[in-house]
Amino acid sequence: MRGTPGAARVHILCAAVGAVFCVLPALSPGASTPWGTLALLAALYLACELPGRCPFFGSSVPIGAGSFFPLLLAAAFLLPPSAAALVAVPGALAGRVERPPAAARRVWRAAQLALTVGAASWAYARLGGPATLGGASGGAAPDLPYALLPACAAALVFSLVLAALDGSILVTAERVAGRHAWRGLPARSVGPHLVHALAGLMMAVLWHSSYGPLSALVVLLPMYISCWVFAQYHRQHAAHRATIRALVQAVDIKDGYTRGHSERVGRASELIARELGMEEDRMEALRFAGILHDVGKLGVPTRVLRKDGPLTPEERRVIELHPEYGHEIVRGIGFLDEARAAILHHHERLDGSGYPYGLAGDRIPEFARVVAVADAFDAMTSTRSYRRGRPVPVAVEELRRCAGSQFDPRMVRALARALERHGWSAAANTVTSEEEPAGLPRQRAARPPATGSPDRPGRPR
Repeated sequence: MRGTPGAARVHILCAAVGAVFCVLPALSPGASTPWGTLALLAALYLACELPGRCPFFGSSVPIGAGSFFPLLLAAAFLLPPSAAALVAVPGALAGRVERPPAAARRVWRAAQLALTVGAASWAYARLGGPATLGGASGGAAPDLPYALLPACAAALVFSLVLAALDGSILVTAERVAGRHAWRGLPARSVGPHLVHALAGLMMAVLWHSSYGPLSALVVLLPMYISCWVFAQYHRQHAAHRATIRALVQAVDIKDGYTRGHSERVGRASELIARELGMEEDRMEALRFAGILHDVGKLGVPTRVLRKDGPLTPEERRVIELHPEYGHEIVRGIGFLDEARAAILHHHERLDGSGYPYGLAGDRIPEFARVVAVADAFDAMTSTRSYRRGRPVPVAVEELRRCAGSQFDPRMVRALARALERHGWSAAANTVTSEEEPAGLPRQRAARPPATGSPDRPGRPR
């Protein structure tokens, strides 16, 4: 446990001692522990965890150590509390650990799951759950739908105990503030654990049926595969978010004046999309488009982006190339799909006087028309080091004034409705020179305003 904070060591030790006391009744002489069922379930759980340590599978297995919960909940339904607590221990001790210290993490995970499964099994037994499963050899039918009640209660206890222990280790090991450590944990986990409990109950009912344990394995395989598919989806989604976050951070570092602007444009674009009734997958793509609309600034020389004072015509032409640069940067990122068109065309105007291609009217892609409105709105309402942001009503009125010539009136109306419904936090939209990334020189002077588009006077965004 070298490298583990002292408070975390004490906490892990206390959890391990508690787990030992939880499993002792099953190990005591004369205990009627069903060792055959326990050994089979423990071996199955170990088999679910071992692929994570195999180089061939790597990180593509469903999830890390101690996460195939349907099997653990089936153990809570089939075994007494002290025996059920033992099922998770071999798999948790042998499972994959992604970060050091490995020994401390494995001990903690084994103790955590032993306590959680034991508590769930205790709640299940207190509500008479074992009696609802039917005879051990199919002599009696399961007591449905009453069998669902103790199973759901056990899943609730499982979720609450697991969330409590997850939050406690964040406080002691990661030094997360207590008010943040448990925020949202139970709410996010109760639903999935109820689904896991239903799968575990199906396994338990089949285990007690005349078909025996072998039939229960029929439930295990498709559940494991579905968990793998679900985990792959979330892993891919996390990779997408990481890619976008890296690109946005690079833009924010290069153009400190508009730091945070990209995320707010993404949020405003999503508000418009909801008002337009877009489907969820298109809405997410549009949010990505809003976040990445200025990624082409990575191709613009820093001296031009940070220049104090008006731009020369040549410098303005260089900045006006950033939509094309952005399109080239994201061309190979397949998941962006429609977002690429928005990045390329978000500076086009409805009257055809925009850039880079002078498209007009409906020839401008829908995503680009949304992002153009969101971009201008945030630029007007954000406080920059060279001018104060405009109030939201003033910015909306300016968008309405330019609707039909610069902006799509339908998108402007959608944003206005969304703002009336949801509001727009002024505090979240303030960007000052003090917020520039560490290590960058401060801007030396305020940029003088001039006539131009409503979002950034005198220069293209």
